[in-house]
Amino acid sequence: MLASLAATLAARSAAAQTPMPNDSVHAAKTLFTYRDAVLGAGFAGLTVAMFPIDKSVAGRLQNPNAQANQFFRNASTDVRLLGDPGATIIALSMYGVGRLAPWKNVADFGLHGAEAIAVAGTMTTLLKGLAGRARPFVSVDTNPRDFRFGRGFSGGSFQSFPSGHATAAFALASTVTSESQRWWPHQTWIVAPTMYGAATLVGLSRMYNNAHWASDVALGAAIGTFSGIKIVRYNHGHTGNFVDRFFLGAMVKPAPDGGAEVGVSLPY
Repeated sequence: MLASLAATLAARSAAAQTPMPNDSVHAAKTLFTYRDAVLGAGFAGLTVAMFPIDKSVAGRLQNPNAQANQFFRNASTDVRLLGDPGATIIALSMYGVGRLAPWKNVADFGLHGAEAIAVAGTMTTLLKGLAGRARPFVSVDTNPRDFRFGRGFSGGSFQSFPSGHATAAFALASTVTSESQRWWPHQTWIVAPTMYGAATLVGLSRMYNNAHWASDVALGAAIGTFSGIKIVRYNHGHTGNFVDRFFLGAMVKPAPDGGAEVGVSLPY
C-alpha cells in the first residue's frame, strides 16, 4: 500500500507540474515551484514513516510461503531487470529509434530519460556511499537503522539507501509521463499509471529479493521522480541548451554503401 502511495504521489505531481508546449518561458522561470516543496515533503514523510515498519515489511516479504511462490520469484527477477539495466536500455533505444525514424518526440523521450537516469543515478550513488546502510540480506537480524557515514563506499552490502533500481525506474517513468503531457496530453491518464505502476513493481521486486528496505525504495522513487520532472522542465524551458542541440541536432542518413552516416550540428 505504501509503495502504491509513492507511485500515486509521483504520478500526480508529474502530471500537475508539466507545462504545455507553449509555456516554455514560464517553465524556464519556474524550474522549482511550491508543488515541488509539497511533493518533497510528501516523499520525505513517506520515507520517515517507513523506518519503523521496515523490519516488519521485510519479514512479511521473506515469509517462507511468499518466497516459495515460483511465479513471484521468476517475476521479481524479470521486473528487477526492467529497472536496471532495462530503464537505461529503453531510454537509449527510444533515442536511437527517434533519431533514425525520425520521430522528434520519441527522441526527446529517450534523450531526456537517459539524462534523468544519469542525474538521479549520480545522486543515488553518492547517497549510498555516504549513508552506508546495511542491506536486509547482510544477516537474519540486520537492523534497518544500521547506518554508518561513508561505509557505503567500501562495498555493496552497505549500499542499501536508497534503491538504485527504483531510482532508475521512477526517473524513466516521470520523464515519459512529463513528455507525454506535452505531446499527447489526453493520453496522460493511461501513460502515468502504466509507467509508475511498472516502476512500483521494480521497487517491490527489490524488497521481495531482500535487497532493499521499504524506505530505500521510497527515497529512490523520490529522487527518480524529481530528476525526470526537472530534466524535462529544464530542457523544454531552455530549448537552445547544449545537450539538446548536440544530440537532437544530429542527422542520420543512408550511406552510399548501404550503411548509415551520422552528421552532427555542433552548438555555438
